[in-house]
Amino acid sequence: MLIDFFYTLRRAQVPVTIKELLVLLEALQQRLAFGSIDEFYLLARLCLVKDEKYFDRFDQAFGHYFKGLESLEGFAEALIPEHWLEADFIKQLSDEEKAQIEAMGGLEKLLETLRERLDEQQKRHAGGNKWVGTGGTSPFGHSGYNPEGIRIGGQSKNKRAVKVWEKRQFRNLDDSVELGTRNIKVALRKLRKFARTGAADQLDLDDTIRSTANNAGLLDLKLVPERHNAAKVLLFLDVGGSMDPYIRTCEELFSAARSEFKHLEYFYFHNCVYEKLWQDNGRRFDNTIDTLDVLHTYTRDYRVIFVGDASMSPYEIVSQYGSVEHMNEEPGQVWLQRIMANWDKVIWLNPAQQRYWQYTQSIELINQLVDGHMYPLTLEGLEAGIKYLSK
Repeated sequence: MLIDFFYTLRRAQVPVTIKELLVLLEALQQRLAFGSIDEFYLLARLCLVKDEKYFDRFDQAFGHYFKGLESLEGFAEALIPEHWLEADFIKQLSDEEKAQIEAMGGLEKLLETLRERLDEQQKRHAGGNKWVGTGGTSPFGHSGYNPEGIRIGGQSKNKRAVKVWEKRQFRNLDDSVELGTRNIKVALRKLRKFARTGAADQLDLDDTIRSTANNAGLLDLKLVPERHNAAKVLLFLDVGGSMDPYIRTCEELFSAARSEFKHLEYFYFHNCVYEKLWQDNGRRFDNTIDTLDVLHTYTRDYRVIFVGDASMSPYEIVSQYGSVEHMNEEPGQVWLQRIMANWDKVIWLNPAQQRYWQYTQSIELINQLVDGHMYPLTLEGLEAGIKYLSK
C-alpha cells in the first residue's frame, strides 16, 4: 500500500525518496501511529516532506489516495482557478423553486458529468445551473443549492453535497499562492547565516560527552556561545501611492523579516530612492535620514532588499527634479547606482503581477539598474531572490 502512496506523491511532484519512505516504515514498525488516519497523516508528512512549501501538494495526494477520492483520478490535473470559486453572487431560491430542481442521479453520474464539465469549461460562472461555479443551482461548486452535488471549495450551507472535493487541513503553501507571514518566514529562513558569538553559556553536549570519555569518565563540561542568525539585511520599503493595494503583503513581509533576522535595518522611500530616507512614516518630512549616511554606516556584508512596485513616471528615475514630492538635485538612478556599488548583493521584490511588468517603462528601468535581480513578490519569486542573496 505504501509503495503506491509513494508513487502517488511522486506524481503530485512531492520530492520524496526511498530513504524517506524507509524512515516512515521504521516509524510505523515502532507503532508511532496506529489505528488512526489522523496520526498516520501527521507521521507521514513529518517523514516524507522536507520543505513546507510542499505541504499543499502532500495534502492533495494524501486525500486522493486515502480519503475515498480514487474515482476522481485525473481531476487533480484539471486545476480550477481560484476566482471561479469566489462567492460574490448567491441566488435566492424559494422552497417551490428548490423542489423543482432535479438531482442528476447518483454519485457515479455526478463524477462522470464533472469530468465532462472540467474538460469543457473555459471561464468563471456564477448563478448558473450547469458549470462549476458559485451561487446557482449547478451540482458542482459551492454557495448554491442542488439536491445532490459535489461541493468544491467554500463552506457547507444546505448539507446536500454527496462528496466534498478535498477538504484540506492547512492553508496553501505552494509556489503560486498568495503570500502570508508563515510562507514568507519559510523562504527567509534560507538566508540564515549561523554563527556563535558572545559569552560561552550554552552546553555543548557532544563535546562534553567526548571530553568526559577522554577524561576517564570524569565530567568535563564544555560550553559554547549561543548560536544565532548572523545574516545582515537592509530592507528598503516603498510606501504610499500605487503601493497602497499591497500594504497587507508588505506588512507580512516586514513582520516575517523582523522575526527572522537579528541584524535587520529598515528604511522607507516613495517610488524611488533619493537623498533622504525615513523610518517613521508619520514624521517622514521632519525626521529624515541622509541616504549617504546609510551608505557609509552599513558594511558591505549586508544584503539589500528593496520592496516596491517600481511603477512611476520614468522622469522620477532618470531626471533631475523628477520626484513628485520634492526638487531632487540628483536623479533616482544615481542613488540606485550608488547603492549597487556599495553593497554586493541587492534584489528588488515587486508585488505587481509579473505579466504586466513589460508594459511599464519604469519597471524595466529599475530592473536594469538592479542588474536584472527583480523578483515577483510571490513565494517562488521570494525564494529565487533569497537564493541569489545567499550565494
